[in-house]
Amino acid sequence: MTTLRVIVDELVGDEPGGARRYTEELTRQLIATAPRDCVVEAVISNVSDEQVQAVRDRLPGVAAVTRLPLARRELALAWQSGLSVGGPPGMLHAPTLLAPLRKHVQLDTPQQIAVTIHDTLAWTHPESLGSAATIWTKTMAKRARKHADAIVVPTHAVADRLGDFLDFGDRIRVIGGAPATALRLPPDADERAERLGLPERYAFTLGTVEPRKGIAPLIRAIARPEAQGIPLLIAGRDRVGERSATGVAAAAGLPEDRVRPLGRLDDGDLAVALDRATLFVYPSIAEGFGLPIVEAFKFGLPVIHSGDAALVEVAAGASVVVERPAPREDDEPYAERLAAAIGRVLSDAELSARLRVLASDRARAFSWRDSAERVWQLHADL
Repeated sequence: MTTLRVIVDELVGDEPGGARRYTEELTRQLIATAPRDCVVEAVISNVSDEQVQAVRDRLPGVAAVTRLPLARRELALAWQSGLSVGGPPGMLHAPTLLAPLRKHVQLDTPQQIAVTIHDTLAWTHPESLGSAATIWTKTMAKRARKHADAIVVPTHAVADRLGDFLDFGDRIRVIGGAPATALRLPPDADERAERLGLPERYAFTLGTVEPRKGIAPLIRAIARPEAQGIPLLIAGRDRVGERSATGVAAAAGLPEDRVRPLGRLDDGDLAVALDRATLFVYPSIAEGFGLPIVEAFKFGLPVIHSGDAALVEVAAGASVVVERPAPREDDEPYAERLAAAIGRVLSDAELSARLRVLASDRARAFSWRDSAERVWQLHADL
């Protein structure tokens, strides 16, 4: 029996996020697509018995859950230092950079390790991560360069950018993600729409006022006449430090009903908000994959996004692309370009209809099952 051990420590934290969702969805499908005589074992840090059981419950069919001797923080520091702490032998897959990366010859039994690097923000936009996370990411990426057998990235764009900072040779494999399995319209969609206060028409986006996400210039775009008075609804945390979406909207002279932060939405609420939106705008200027636009595609939405290489790659012509700001360029020209794109989609019924067809077609290119099968093939090739 061959065992693929997957480090799923993201599942034991309380903070929701992309890494947690990616880890759960991929691992579930690795279990579902396991070849004959292969099983999946989950590896986690030293957590409570209740958390171990919670991981078992989230991963139906998992062969075992191995609990390592250190808590998450200590485990991350130990692996950052190259210490030999509980890294099981055999095939090991890490959905992040949290992995026991060290010389294989130090082990008594053969080992192959694949790790995942989701983006290059630690190098290109370190302010988005903070100093501690940036240092940890760069250190672990250097260890991956030395010791990982394969590096999974979500797009060719990330592979290209990563090559500017670290040479992984031919070890990089591009394997993307997909929308969450639970992202589907719930039976109580009408009640949820009423509770959320969804208007008859609206532009929808997801993100925070962190500069990289481009929400502030989008809000200023909504204030321009080209946007035709359409309201903007925003999923995600409203405030970052002293800045908030409502504050940016007020500064742009917009009334309260034109920009509405919805906060973090569960899968059901997010599905309803996407399903009833007029269009989806994703102004982020730096991404590794851009899952939100794939989620919008799933609901057949016309999508507008920046010219970030990863977003352009993922959309593959099924969207309207807006030139992102040049380095040190003022946000206002970007806001003007976003407003023009919004106005174009709102004014051109034929364009909007074509984008909806393209979106639905493009959505079929993404599935977690396909991603998992490609991970299995990666380990077979190693």
